Amino acid sequence: MDISKIMGCLLFLLFSSCYLINGQALDNSTANLNSSWTNITSNAHSVVYDSGYKVLVSPILITGIDQNPRFACGFYCNGNCTSFLFAVLVVPIDNVTGMAILEESEPVWSANRDKPVGANATLNLTADGDLILRDFDDSLVWSTNTAGKPVVGLKMTKIGNLVLFDKTNRTIWQSFDHPTDTLVPGQKMVAGQRLTASVSWTNWSRGLFSISVTSEGIFAFVESDPPQVYFQHSLPGKLSYVIFSKGGITMYSSEKNETRVSPPASRLRFTPDGFLSAWDWLDGWQPVKDVLTDKMDLGICGYPTICGNYGLCSYGQCSCPKGTDGEASYFTPLEETQPNKGCSEITPLSCLPSSQSHIFLKLNDVTYFTNAAYCPDITDTSMESCKQSCLKNCSCKAAFFQYYENASIGNCSLPAKLFSLMANNKQITNYSAFAFIKVQKSSSKKKRSQIAITLGSSLGAFFLVLLGFSIWVILYRNIRDADEGEEDDLHHVPGMPMRFSYEELKDMTENFSRKVGEGGFGSVYEGTLGDGTKVAVKCLEGLGEVKKSFLAEVETIGSIHHVNLVRLIGYCSEKSHRLLVYEYMCNGSLDKWIFNQKQEFSLGWQTRLNIIFDIAKGLAYLHEECRQRIIHLDIKPQNILLDENFNAKVSDFGLSKLIDRNQSQVVTTMRGTPGYLAPEWLSSVITEKVDVYSFGVVVMEILCGRKNLDHSQPKDGIHLIGQFKRKAEEGKLADMIDKHSEDMQLHGEEVVEMMRLAAWCLQIDFTRRPSMSVVVKVLEGVMDVEPNLDYSFSSALPVAAAEVTRSYMPSVLSGPR
Repeated sequence: MDISKIMGCLLFLLFSSCYLINGQALDNSTANLNSSWTNITSNAHSVVYDSGYKVLVSPILITGIDQNPRFACGFYCNGNCTSFLFAVLVVPIDNVTGMAILEESEPVWSANRDKPVGANATLNLTADGDLILRDFDDSLVWSTNTAGKPVVGLKMTKIGNLVLFDKTNRTIWQSFDHPTDTLVPGQKMVAGQRLTASVSWTNWSRGLFSISVTSEGIFAFVESDPPQVYFQHSLPGKLSYVIFSKGGITMYSSEKNETRVSPPASRLRFTPDGFLSAWDWLDGWQPVKDVLTDKMDLGICGYPTICGNYGLCSYGQCSCPKGTDGEASYFTPLEETQPNKGCSEITPLSCLPSSQSHIFLKLNDVTYFTNAAYCPDITDTSMESCKQSCLKNCSCKAAFFQYYENASIGNCSLPAKLFSLMANNKQITNYSAFAFIKVQKSSSKKKRSQIAITLGSSLGAFFLVLLGFSIWVILYRNIRDADEGEEDDLHHVPGMPMRFSYEELKDMTENFSRKVGEGGFGSVYEGTLGDGTKVAVKCLEGLGEVKKSFLAEVETIGSIHHVNLVRLIGYCSEKSHRLLVYEYMCNGSLDKWIFNQKQEFSLGWQTRLNIIFDIAKGLAYLHEECRQRIIHLDIKPQNILLDENFNAKVSDFGLSKLIDRNQSQVVTTMRGTPGYLAPEWLSSVITEKVDVYSFGVVVMEILCGRKNLDHSQPKDGIHLIGQFKRKAEEGKLADMIDKHSEDMQLHGEEVVEMMRLAAWCLQIDFTRRPSMSVVVKVLEGVMDVEPNLDYSFSSALPVAAAEVTRSYMPSVLSGPR
C-alpha cells in the first residue's frame, strides 16, 4: 500500500449497534429522526503504520456487504486529525478477502469542504427533519434546510447517495443534488450543476477549476475574470444531462443522442490540476483513464496550469518564455528543478502609463489554451491593433494574435490573468500564432545604456544632448498646441484610461439615443465600441460639484483594477463635455432586484450571498490593497451593479476620498446618502469604517428585501435598522427575512447568521466594527463573528443631519441595461 497516496484518516460517527467484525461491515444504512452523533476521537479504533501515519475508524451509516465498492458517511480527517469534513466515502474491497478496507476510504461528497469542523463537532437529525452540522462551539456550519418538510429518516443508498426521505420513501433531499468534485456510478449531473476541484490533494476547499453542464454542452474552465474555458464538448441537440455509470460518462441530449467518453471505474474525480479522471481500486486507488485529454485539440498542453503561470508548454515539456530578439529573459523559474511549477517576472508589472514602462516579449508560434476553440476578445483586427489594445489596458497581461495563412487580419485575445502558454502545433491548428507578453522595462538596462553613452566621445555626447533638447522643444510645442482649449484638470490624474473625443462617443451611442438610466449628475446611454463591445456612457451635466465628481471618478477608478469594481474604459473631457465610459453591466443595479416584490424576479439565497461576498471583496481591495486607501463614501444598492451572471461590482466613485497610508482618519464635509451614513459623520472625522457601516445597511436590505428608509411601511417599521434592533431584542430576527423569496425563507438559519455579521458592521463605535478584510474572512468561513454585539445602533443614525446636507441622487449607472 502506498502510504503517500492516502488522503487522510477517517473518523466515522458513532452509531448504536453498528460495528466491525474482522473488517467486515454490517449493513446499517439508515437513521431515524431526532438522532445525534458526536465526533469523539477517543472512541475510535486506531491503526498506526510504521511511518507514524494514523487512521481512526468508528463505523456508522455504511452500506451492506453485497456490493463493491461500498459507501459510508461520517467524519473524514485529512491527515492531521485536527479538522474534519462530514463526508460520504467510497470504501474499497480487498480483492482477495472480500473485506472492506475502511482505512483506504476516500470522500466522494462533503458538506463542509470550505469550513472544516473540529473534534466534538455534532451532527443532528432533528425532530422536524433538518440535518444540521455544528462545530464544537455549537456554531452552525451546514444544514440541509429541510426543517418542516415531511422527513422521516436518513439513509445511505447502495450507490453512495445520502438521502433524507419521507414515509413513502420519496426523496426530500439528497447529496447527489449537490456534487462537490466527484461522481459515482449511477450519479446524474444535470444542467446547472458543476464539479469544483479542490485547492490541492490535501486541502479540500474549492479551488481554481470547475466543470459544468449547460444546455450547450460540458465546459471546463479556470476561475479568473472572466473565467477561461479550456475544454468544451457539445452534442447536436441541447444537452439534457450527464450520467456516470459503470460503462463510463454518457451525455444525453434532447434529441436522444448519447456520447460515451470514459471506461468503467469506481468514481470520477475532477482533480486539483484540472483533469477529469476515472479512478478504480487496483491494490490502491489508481487513475485508470484521463477523460478530457484525448478530446482536447491541444492535448496535455491545453491544461491551464500544466506548466504553472507564465510557463511555456511544448509537447509536454515546460520552460520559461524567452524572446525572439536575443534579449535576456524577463522570467525565471520558480523552482529550477521543477519547471512545471511555473515562472515569475524578474521585474513585476506596474500600472504606470504603458508607453513609458511596458514593452512586449514576442514569442513566435506560441498560443494560449483559450484561443484555438473559443471566442477571442477582438475579431478581425490587425496585429498592431491587438498589441495596442493590450498596452492601453493595465490589467492585460499578454496579447495573443492568430491569423490564417494569406490573411492580413486575425483574432486577438487579451487575458487579464496569465496561466500556462503553449507552443502552437500547426498540424492541429492550421493557423499562425504570435504571443506578445507584456513585461516591465528593465531599469538596469537603461543604466547600462546610459553608462555606455557617457563613456563615448564627448562630441557624440554633445550632439545627443543637443538633439534631445531639440526634440523636447518640438514635443513641448506640439503638446501645448494640441491641448489648447482643452480642459487642464486631468493633467494631475495618474494611470489615465483611454481618451475619447465627443464625436466618437456620439457615434458609439447613436447620438445618445439609447438612454438606460439617469441620476443627479446626468444620464447614462448604451454604446458600442468598434470591436462590438457594449459600454455604458455616463454624461455628466452641470458645473462645480460635477467637475469634482468627474475628477474623483477618473482619478480613483481609472488607476485601479479589481474584479469587483466596475471598470472605467475611458473618458472624454472636451470643452464643456465630461463623459465617462464604463464596462456594460447588463443586469443593472442591485436595487432593482432586492426591492422587487415579484416572486419570479426575486433573487435566491445563494445569489444574494455571492453578491454580499463580491461587495465585501471590492471594498477590502479599496481599503487595504491600493497604493492609497480609498473610501467610497456612497455604498448603497444603486451603486452596486450586476453582470449577466449576477456577479456584483462596486460603482460610482464620484464622492470617494483618498487617504494616505500614514493617515488613520480624515476630516471632510458630510457626503453620501441618507440612511447609509455612519454615526461618526456628525463629527466630520471619518475612517474607512464609514464604508463598513454602509455595507452593513446594504447587507440588511439584501436579506430583508426592503429599503432602509421606507415610508410605505408602518410607523414603527420605517427605519429598517431600528426594526433590526427591536427584533434582535425579541429574538425574532427570522421575521425580517424577505417574505417575497421562498428560497430565502428556506435558508432562514443562514440568513439570520448573516444578520449577525451585518450587526457587527453597524456598531456605533467604529473601532468595534470589523475591517472589510475581516468581513471577507468571515464570509469565507475562516473567522467567526464577534460575540457580545451591541444592538443599540439605531439610536445614533444621523438621519436628521443627512437630510439637511446635500442628498445625492442614486447612481447614474443605475437602471436597466
